[in-house]
Amino acid sequence: MTYVDGFVLAVPDAEFEEYRKSAELGKTVWMEHGALSYVEAKADDVPEGEVTSFPMAVKRQEGETIVFSYVTYRSRAHRDEVMKKVMADPRMKPDSMPPYMKRMIYGGFQVFVEA
Repeated sequence: MTYVDGFVLAVPDAEFEEYRKSAELGKTVWMEHGALSYVEAKADDVPEGEVTSFPMAVKRQEGETIVFSYVTYRSRAHRDEVMKKVMADPRMKPDSMPPYMKRMIYGGFQVFVEA
């Protein structure tokens, strides 16, 4: 069954265009190395929570936008192969990571229902 890497982060509005450019590069690199799909989505209807929420999870600050991203693979083994290539790709070696990236949450997920 399909395997998914998921990511949620808060991007400062003033840096969103730069993030979009890095997301385009990410899309190119992941797809070249075999990912089945690559999606970056900007929050449109993401409520503030009282107990938990996307904004709370990434400690969104005023002037930041939530981004939800995911990459799909054939399996965990396929994901591990693709990620090894992605991490070795020189295009993915940034000079420095923006500070907001430290608040990103991410993980790998085994799909158990799919249509």
